[in-house]
Amino acid sequence: MRIRRILGLALAAATLAGVSAVGAVSAGAASAPDISRDDCTAAGGQLVARPYAGEYCALPDGTTQAIT
Repeated sequence: MRIRRILGLALAAATLAGVSAVGAVSAGAASAPDISRDDCTAAGGQLVARPYAGEYCALPDGTTQAIT
């Protein structure tokens, strides 16, 4: 019984660590990199200014990216 409990806890810890790693990688992949003004207009996007927050590029597919 004790061995099953220890193995169960080890499996649960490994699963949790794996899920955390996958979540971190997914979050990193989901965030878009910053682009330049020229790249924005070349991709068909529009430059949009936000008060006190700088500018961003609104791309035709509905995504937004910060301007570097």
